[in-house]
Amino acid sequence: MQIPALKTQYAEKVVPELTKKFGYANKHQVPSIKKIVINSGFSATDDKNHILYVNQEIGKIAAQRPVTTKAKLSISNFKLREGQPIGVKVTLRGRAMYEFLNRLIQISLPAIRDFRGVPAKLDGQGNYTLGVSDHSIFPEISSDGTTATIGMDICINTSAKNDEEGRELLALFGMPFRKTSTEVAEEEAAAASAQA
Repeated sequence: MQIPALKTQYAEKVVPELTKKFGYANKHQVPSIKKIVINSGFSATDDKNHILYVNQEIGKIAAQRPVTTKAKLSISNFKLREGQPIGVKVTLRGRAMYEFLNRLIQISLPAIRDFRGVPAKLDGQGNYTLGVSDHSIFPEISSDGTTATIGMDICINTSAKNDEEGRELLALFGMPFRKTSTEVAEEEAAAASAQA
């Protein structure tokens, strides 16, 4: 069985680069991606066909069967009863996680119209959450078969101790972070001085 490309990239490129930048004493200190959770919610008033549709589509994207999440509380204002299905989620680890991340970075994100990168903000503990508003950017979804667009959150859970380590880890994997205005100004200044 072939090793996923990103797993090889982690061992050959990411570990040495992170060790050089942050000065880790051994390779066990180098942060890694622990799991990826794909989560998609739907309205409590949605019919069973829509719930089934969301389940199937998220399953295609993750290449793994999703788990239905249920309401823990009853909230009358939202027409929500305890135990009612309100979403689906999939937790990816190991091979499936690396393969999904590779498809996300190489194929799906560049397929977004007018794509200028993803926000570079992490959660303070080195974990990253990305919101996707239209699931049809994934190659597993055929555009003619879609009856509704599904939004989702993709949570990348890392073993990084802080945001700087987490951001650097994801950037080395190829995550196309949007450049800050400071970075853009620095690049323009460097290009101008190179021309002079």
